[in-house]
Amino acid sequence: MWSMTINGVDVYHIISWFFIYSFLGWAWETMYVSLKEGEYVNRGFINGPLCTIYGFGAVAVYLILKPLEQYLILLFLGGIVVATALEYFTAVLMEMLFHTSWWDYSDKKFNFQGRICLGASIGWGIFTVILFRVLHPVVERLVDLYPVYVGEICICIISVAYLCDFCYSASAAFHLKDRIPQWEQQMEKKQVELMLKFNDRLNSLDLPRGFSFDNMKDRMEDLEFIRSMNERRQAILEDISTELKSYRKNLTDRIGHNTRRFFRAYPHLNRGYRLRHKTDKKHKRS
Repeated sequence: MWSMTINGVDVYHIISWFFIYSFLGWAWETMYVSLKEGEYVNRGFINGPLCTIYGFGAVAVYLILKPLEQYLILLFLGGIVVATALEYFTAVLMEMLFHTSWWDYSDKKFNFQGRICLGASIGWGIFTVILFRVLHPVVERLVDLYPVYVGEICICIISVAYLCDFCYSASAAFHLKDRIPQWEQQMEKKQVELMLKFNDRLNSLDLPRGFSFDNMKDRMEDLEFIRSMNERRQAILEDISTELKSYRKNLTDRIGHNTRRFFRAYPHLNRGYRLRHKTDKKHKRS
């Protein structure tokens, strides 16, 4: 089995590269999101330190574009096409399997169905060039550092651990379609409650007759009063926002480990539910 080849590369090296790139992809995603969120966020689908879409993508791009490795522009364009196609079909497949959206580019320019976008595609093209020119030579040398029999044993151990972890994580992911509506309904109910609370607290402020925050610009003669009212309104908004975040954290603390991890790592899981909910509201109005 190990000596079988695909496009001139044996299976042993393909699987070794796959796991190394899966780890590197996980490290990149986790570091980026953790720094952005200010706390540790595991961005892998499984619990272990592997992000297999990166492993599969890197190996697929390398094997498909290997004949073009001497042509920089073709590598860049080929990377855009191959990686974007992979990203799109992975998004469709995961949505079909789990009925959830694992990433969303809807707020990006030149996106298609929220699954792919021009900016990400250009990034994949740049990554492909870096893969061939920088990363892959290092990964090849890394695999050659240890004996083949050691690598084969490690691959078998990691594969078994990965399959167990994947089955455990997939089991939780299959139930997301049932949990998301419950989660969203609870969050919507809390948001309405907090909005009413916000309005009550605004109304409790000592405002002069006929004053509203909408006509603040018409009362330029009392800048100090307007500044004070703005600060008090902002303080109320911050309190409401903090309360909503605390409520969201309490909700996630009550669910299973994997489901909680998915909600933290993939904030767009509810995209499908919200789109359906929005469509249902439009139909009811019409």
